[in-house]
Amino acid sequence: MWFRHDLRLEDNPAWSRATQADTVEPVVVVEDTLLDAAGPHRRTRYLDAVVDLQDTLRANGADLTILDGPAQIAIPRIAANADSIHVNEAVGPWGRRRDAEVSAAVAKPLTSEWGTLVAEPGTVLTGKGTLSRVFTAFWKVWVRTPPPPLPEAGSAEAVSGGAGIGSRAAELVEQHRRQRSTIASAHDRLASWLDHVDRYDDDRDRPAIDGTSQLSADLRLGTISPRRVLDVVGTSTPGRDGFVRQLAWRDWYAHLLLEMPHMLSSAIRPEYDAIEWLDDPEGLEAWKSGQTGYPIVDAGMRQLAQTGWMHNRVRMITASFLVKDLLIDWRLGERWFRSLLIDAEPSQNAGNWQWVAGTGTDAAPYFRIFNPVSQSRRFDPSGTYIRRWVPELSALADRDIHAPWETAPLDLASAGVILGDTYPAPLVDHASARARTLEAYARAVKPST
Repeated sequence: MWFRHDLRLEDNPAWSRATQADTVEPVVVVEDTLLDAAGPHRRTRYLDAVVDLQDTLRANGADLTILDGPAQIAIPRIAANADSIHVNEAVGPWGRRRDAEVSAAVAKPLTSEWGTLVAEPGTVLTGKGTLSRVFTAFWKVWVRTPPPPLPEAGSAEAVSGGAGIGSRAAELVEQHRRQRSTIASAHDRLASWLDHVDRYDDDRDRPAIDGTSQLSADLRLGTISPRRVLDVVGTSTPGRDGFVRQLAWRDWYAHLLLEMPHMLSSAIRPEYDAIEWLDDPEGLEAWKSGQTGYPIVDAGMRQLAQTGWMHNRVRMITASFLVKDLLIDWRLGERWFRSLLIDAEPSQNAGNWQWVAGTGTDAAPYFRIFNPVSQSRRFDPSGTYIRRWVPELSALADRDIHAPWETAPLDLASAGVILGDTYPAPLVDHASARARTLEAYARAVKPST
């Protein structure tokens, strides 16, 4: 059993099928390519998950074989004589290409399941038998499609052949075990979320409060199954129904990526690849470092850098600012988010960036442009979130903290704020930037004849 982004035994269909045999060897391959591409927070959470999986196996009298990558070499070496190799399917093109190469090297197909999604690809289709390009239509079918039953593990004896002893990866995991702090489990987070989920519709857009589940990284690493989350949360209240809808969004983007692997690097609506993006390395760097002069944007980007996570509403605001205010290619932002986010899932990340950029499947036109100041005033009215991440503005009044350049000089001075010194002046004027973006998009969609 080759674990990837399904680092659990419970509710794991690949593990369930593998354990129907007499013996099974649990294996993890630590890929340098993936670790090097991950920010420090995702790397830490991944190693936490591997340690927890190893501990679970050890508590059941077994162990985890930890191998150095690449998997195209490691798996054939250890599984040459195995009757079968069990996995949960990969969604992204990198993982699917890797799996095909492993399968070719061992001269047998991988025995695969879908343990990372609620609905298997191909089970949520339109009346014409196609995957809907509109989420609402997908959701209507998804919510009526019975999910597969939760799998139960078999009685196989879990064994370790000792192939991973002394590997660099095993030593890395052991070193992490000695240094890591105790953290709550995914099931603890789910249990805690049940105290808040009924308020989800009211609280989800307020970045200053704990109005979201914090389960996205668990779902990404597979330390909890989306099927389990669906069953535990249910849809008995508007808040629960709204939260479960997010699981459907997650499935939808995964299904789309399987059909359109190019969506990671190209516009889903190809006419938008003709947009004339600005080459603005200084603007890109200011955005990455949280120095744009727009407090809500800077707060989000600093939260991302310091924690590996960002509130969902603020993700939309910061993404819109990069694309629609700075007119910088959405792909540069998508890659930055993917490198730093603990929960970075390529299908969701690219799908959401294309939604914000207006280049994706969404029927809404490109005119959707978030105003960062009005968004800030609406969703962080007291400036609590901004003060947490942009402390140099903390002495400003609530009415002033969202747009300090509009604040009277005496009020700025009394708060210790010097624009262009202690805090940057805004990179762009939003109204002018909006007009520039609309013109650039219009040129791409309606080229001159």
